[in-house]
Order: sequence, then C-alpha cells, then structure tokens
Amino acid sequence: MSRALQPDEELVELDAEAVRTWCARAFDALGREREEIDAINVYPVADGDTGTNLYLTAEAAHRAVEAVFAASGPDTAETVRAMAHGALLGARGNSGTILSQLLRGMATVLADGCDGDHLARALAEAARAARQAVAHPVEGTILTVASAAAGACAAGGPLVRVARDAYEGAATALAATSGQLDVLERAGVVDAGGRGLVAVLGALLETVTGRAPDHAAPVPLPPAAPREKCAGEDGPAYEVIYLLEADDAAVALLRSRLDALGESLVVVGGDGLWNVHVHVDDAGAAVEAGVEAGRPHRIRITHFTSDATPAPGRGTARGAGSGTDGAHTHRYGTGDGYAHACGTESDGHAHACGTGDDAARGERVPRAVVAVVPGEGLAGLCAEAGATTVRTRPGEPPAEDELVEAVRRAHAREVVLLPNDTDLRETAAAAAERVRAEGVRVALIPTRAAVQGIAALAVHEPDRRFDEDVVAMTAAAGATRYAELAVAEHRSFTSAGVCQAGDVLGLIEGDVAVIGKDLTETARTVLDRMLSAGGELVTLVVADDTPPGLAADLEQHVRRGYLAVDTTTYHAGAEAPPLLIGVE
Repeated sequence: MSRALQPDEELVELDAEAVRTWCARAFDALGREREEIDAINVYPVADGDTGTNLYLTAEAAHRAVEAVFAASGPDTAETVRAMAHGALLGARGNSGTILSQLLRGMATVLADGCDGDHLARALAEAARAARQAVAHPVEGTILTVASAAAGACAAGGPLVRVARDAYEGAATALAATSGQLDVLERAGVVDAGGRGLVAVLGALLETVTGRAPDHAAPVPLPPAAPREKCAGEDGPAYEVIYLLEADDAAVALLRSRLDALGESLVVVGGDGLWNVHVHVDDAGAAVEAGVEAGRPHRIRITHFTSDATPAPGRGTARGAGSGTDGAHTHRYGTGDGYAHACGTESDGHAHACGTGDDAARGERVPRAVVAVVPGEGLAGLCAEAGATTVRTRPGEPPAEDELVEAVRRAHAREVVLLPNDTDLRETAAAAAERVRAEGVRVALIPTRAAVQGIAALAVHEPDRRFDEDVVAMTAAAGATRYAELAVAEHRSFTSAGVCQAGDVLGLIEGDVAVIGKDLTETARTVLDRMLSAGGELVTLVVADDTPPGLAADLEQHVRRGYLAVDTTTYHAGAEAPPLLIGVE
C-alpha cells in the first residue's frame, strides 16, 4: 500500500501508488461489508451472494495489482490496467461482472491522465461501458448508482472534489434505489450491488483525502423475518459464467443467442477476452453458445435453490467458491488461483481441519490428508490446509515406515495419501496396505509432483463422501501437468541431447525437454512449451536458493504472453528443487 497521507494533505492526481492503495482499500471495504451486502441481496436473484461476489472480484483485482508491483515499478497506466484485468479474470456474479466493466471503463481514461478532470471522464466512461455490457439495463441497480456518480462529478475540477462529488452522488442515488424497484421496496432494502459500488467509491475518496467518508451510505436493513418471494426467484434455474476468447463479431452474435436463452445477461471485456454471465434454464445451451463463439474456459454453473436463501438482515458466512448460499456449483476447466481446502473459500485462505484437539483427545477425526513435500515452505502450506506432511530432502526419499507413521499421526478413520513423486509410488502403496490392516481406510492418489498434490489438496472437501472426495482430488491432480528445473551435476545423455555439468535442465512430466545455461531463460522456454497445449493456471514453487526475481519475471512473462492465464507462486523453502511448475 502507498504511504499514508500527512494531516491536511490531499492528492492532486492518482499515481500508481494511489491506485494501488485504492484497490487495497476497496478490497478491505468490501470484506468488511460483505455479509451486510449479502443480506440485502434480493435482485436480480435473491440468493444472498452479491457481497461475496463483489469481494472476490475486488480480491482478484487487488492480487493483480500487487503482482505488477512485485514484478516491477509500474506507472499509473499499467496499474489501472492490471486492476481492471484482474477484476475481469476474477469477476463473480452479476454485480461483480458489472464492477469489472466499470473498472475497465475507468482504466481506458485514467491510462491517459489521472487528475480530477480525467477521473470525472473515467467515471462517465465507466457508467457508459457498464450499461452497454448489460443486455437490458434496469434502474434502481448498480448501473443507476454508477450513472449518478458520474453525473455528480461531470463538471470536473480538482481530484478531491471530483472524488467527493462522485461518492456523495452515488450515496444519494443508492438511498433512492429502494423506491425504484418494487422488489427492493417490498424487502425494505437498497440495491446490494449499488451499495458495493458506494463502498468502492468511498475507498477512492479515502485514498485521495486520507480520511474515510464522514457519513456511511444509508442502508436500511429490515427485521430478520420470513418474506414473500421476490421477483427473480421464479426465474431461470442456473447461473452460467465463463471467460471467453473470441473476436468482437462472434461476441455480438453470442449476445443475441444468450439473450434469447435467458436473462440477467452481462458480457464484459474486449480485446479478445470476455467474461460472460447469464441466468438460464438450459445451462448446456449457454455453454454450447460460448463454444461456437470462441474458446470458453473457467466455466461455472450454479443451480439456484431459493428455499435456502437467507432472509434480509441475516448475514451469512459462506464458502465463496459456491457462488451462492444454498446453491450447488459445478466448475469446469477452472483455475482461479485460490488454494482452497476443507470447503472454506470465502477468505481466500486454506484452513486446517481434522487435526489438533480431536487427535489430542484420542478421538479419530473423520478424514485426513497425508502429503509428501519438499521444503518447509510447502510443508507449512499443506499443514495450513489441514494435511499431515512428510518432508523429503534431495536424495533422501521417506521410507515406508515414515509414511506409515505419518498416517498414524493423522489419527483419522479415512486418509488420502499423496506421495507427490513417481519414485515413491510403490513405497506409498506398501505403507497404505500396512495401515489398512489396522482398520484405517486409505486411498492412494498417484500424484507424481508436489504441484499435483497442491491441486488435489485445493479441491479436498472432507464433508463429502470419501469416494467422491478421492475422485475429485484425483481428477484435479491428473489435470495438472508438471515440470521441474534442476542443475546437471555431471555430463550426461538425456532425451533432449547431451548436457554438461552446470547446465540447467527443464524436465516436463519427468523427461528432460530443455537444456539451457540460464535458469530464467530455461524456465521461460519450459513454460512456453507447457502453455502451447493450453492452460488456465500456472503454479510456481520456488526454493530459497532460487535467484531473486525469478518468480516475478515468470509471472510477468505469463501476463504478457498468455492473456487469460493466472499465476500463483508458493515458496518451498530450503532443500527443494530450484523451481517446480504446474499448469492446469
């Protein structure tokens, strides 16, 4: 985050650090207000997830901005574009998708200037772009609040005045939304998406003035009581969202086709990459339309179940990955960059489960995961995700007895074992057989690399049936191609030719595919070869002795060359290979 403003100091323009601070504060503000916004979500579908969707969209934008700062010293244009691009890739739900387009609209103007007049024009372009993205704009929504913000500061002026006028205009418009839509008036609430936008503009005002807005936006909350069904609850059964690589002409035809299939259609983006959101009864047809238009990926299909919808005024914590509370979500080809475990996705962190107090009391926990990993960094990451870990060191794979002891230490009735090494498969199988004889149900997933184990652990859900959990984890691991960089210790013949001592070897799926002299250049070549076959998420695992800046360089390489690919970096710590790569 940028430096704190001194007393009575106000910004005159949004430099890169100010945009970074705004992005972080917007993320924090939506995190604080998430449950309250969820609780007043009754339009277009009363599924209680608008706050969560906005929060996750802002998180994606925040992560993208932090990534460009980690890689280099970006200017304002690069920062606002990263913010908008991150939001596009991570947009969730109707309001999150619209928010991403608002940020994209602002970025097109702020890239050319960042004083008050440019901010006013940016907000106007944002409101225009968002309305254009929605098939059938409705007043009393986030679109109304965005237009009001733009209108209130249209005269321009100093940056502080424009930001304050925009915030106050948005807050006033928000208060009026309850009278613009019958569904809001009956529920006694303002528009949830509009409230989220007011929080984002409040974060902007705080960034340029150094002070939080004097008065929070008025948000009436009704008593927590059963309510009548609201408009939209009898609408389409599914929400379909996907990223799409397609040209403008194909997207224009897609809009028409999806508009005929359903409602709440929002298509945002441009320059070949789009985020598509629609509510339909025929989810397959919506996906098929995307396939005909271009290449859809990160497909999310959520089935609405109105009977589980919380009443307004009752904030509920939920797993953000579900998209809706009381809904069932299926992901196809996803790679959102979040490492989730134990069904807790709302905060972007993995939490331990099935360990600790239960084991200390002598009670077996229902299920546990045992993972073999190189380096203390990965061991800590997996432990945070609820796994019992076994450390492996170069040239010192764990013995069968060590794996048996780890399974016993997990103290569970059911155990998923992740060897994360091709050479450990037989050892792990023998260990599993020994523990099965003790009455423990053990499933061995033949993960061949640590990045496959990370992918498997990311989809682990101990609350579902054991067989279903194992199938999901196996599928996630199998969908992850892996590579490793190593340094040759002596001259040798390889599948890629003769290497000399000190050469950098790029191994893909266990075979030497690249021989190079420089670690970074070899890593780029390996990444390009892996991504030539497609991919949505790159996972980088770096060791302590890896040259500084390698991960940041590779992240930037992916961003520049592969528009729709996300990158996540983990630190393995000491005694790990220089670089592990996973592509999902």
